[in-house]
Amino acid sequence: MKSISRLIFTVTAGCFLAQALPAQPNTDFRPDSTIFLYAAADTPIGPDPVVGKTISSMNLRMKESNGLSGEEAISAHGGITNISDKARVDIYIPDNPSGQMVIVCPGGGYGFVSSYNEGVYIAEWMNSLGIAAAVVKYRMPAGHSSVPLEDVQNVFRYCRSNAGKWGIRQIGVMGFSAGGHLAASAATLYADKDTRPDFAVLVYPVIAMDSTPSHEGSRINLIGPDADNSVRAGWSLYTRVTPDTPQTFIAHCSDDRTVPVINSILFYNALVDNGVSAEIHVWPAGGHGWGGSSEKYVEKDKFGYARSEYETSLARWLKSIGG
Repeated sequence: MKSISRLIFTVTAGCFLAQALPAQPNTDFRPDSTIFLYAAADTPIGPDPVVGKTISSMNLRMKESNGLSGEEAISAHGGITNISDKARVDIYIPDNPSGQMVIVCPGGGYGFVSSYNEGVYIAEWMNSLGIAAAVVKYRMPAGHSSVPLEDVQNVFRYCRSNAGKWGIRQIGVMGFSAGGHLAASAATLYADKDTRPDFAVLVYPVIAMDSTPSHEGSRINLIGPDADNSVRAGWSLYTRVTPDTPQTFIAHCSDDRTVPVINSILFYNALVDNGVSAEIHVWPAGGHGWGGSSEKYVEKDKFGYARSEYETSLARWLKSIGG
């Protein structure tokens, strides 16, 4: 494998934006750079309008393909489907870095990536706090369960290798829904010190893949409909918590009918049982999928009554662990 810090190609982003774009994220905020994990830098990105000022490539050799082919598609709300070897990460560096960075895993049931609500909106808010963000547009598993985590771990390696030049000293992971499962996987199934997050933020996360009430679509998309009990248990991440699991902030709503709140509670209890510093907030209403969709971006914020409380709590927690 070639060094993860080596950039093989760099081109300007403008050549990829000449095509008509089917959707816009209601913000002009854009990444400083977009970096392909496996494809070459001159590979067309497709309809995704959120592209960095420069495009580069890590030029890595993937361990396993997800078997998908054809072009990506994007919905009006930023849901990107059919991500194959064009997996990439958008890097957002704030003007005055605090020293923290969050690797962001948008949700989408392991069938798409919610790149606006749980991607660019989150990065813009993080940058407003001085926190750098790396939004991962990871490959869909399509039954290849190790693929999304491989992508996130490669992004961790890349960000660690570039942390010095960005002024970053602490790198954590944040995930939403199925992206919360991916973030919790990064926090519990890391390969080494470079891929271990310094902290984790889980927002209405899918945690369980066993008989616990959870999100069936995420389970099927990740491990298939016929996975045996041992596989389902292995991907039920509350069973994978250890004393070395990083400190964690969790947010959920009691009325979430897509991913029942028991997922967050089981993970929190496992953290406490293992002596891991943890903070959990459960609001009575808001449902699922509220992510970063404040009134700044959408007409009506279904989590509006509690958003400022959530953002204040998370910002305070991030500052408190920032050293």
